[in-house]
Amino acid sequence: VQLQASGGGLVQAGDSLRLSCAASGRTFSTYRMGWFRQAPGKEREFVAHISTSGARTLYADSVEGRFTISRDNAKNTVYLQMNSLKPEDTAIYYCAAGAIGAVLMRVDEYPYWGQGTLVTVSS
Repeated sequence: VQLQASGGGLVQAGDSLRLSCAASGRTFSTYRMGWFRQAPGKEREFVAHISTSGARTLYADSVEGRFTISRDNAKNTVYLQMNSLKPEDTAIYYCAAGAIGAVLMRVDEYPYWGQGTLVTVSS
């Protein structure tokens, strides 16, 4: 599966932004999906996860209550709605597919990755 993330940009603290990740192929609905982010000088970290049907979601503590992950299997797309953005949310955001583990928050559990989209939040 190939993934294409989009929707990043420069916003002010408190603003909202919605990221999209479009997937190729006809098996998108069978992939558990995730969003990760990587800030300059830091390791890539988990942001959110969604199950194949969308019924189950999981969030990092740092974004719980502010970010919402969702998916539209008919459009082969997963979304990340980001509200109340903070400067510390500044990072390159990556979508990932095919979670094969049980923890669902580790980089090595996702075999497929998009190219990333940059989100910059100014104070």
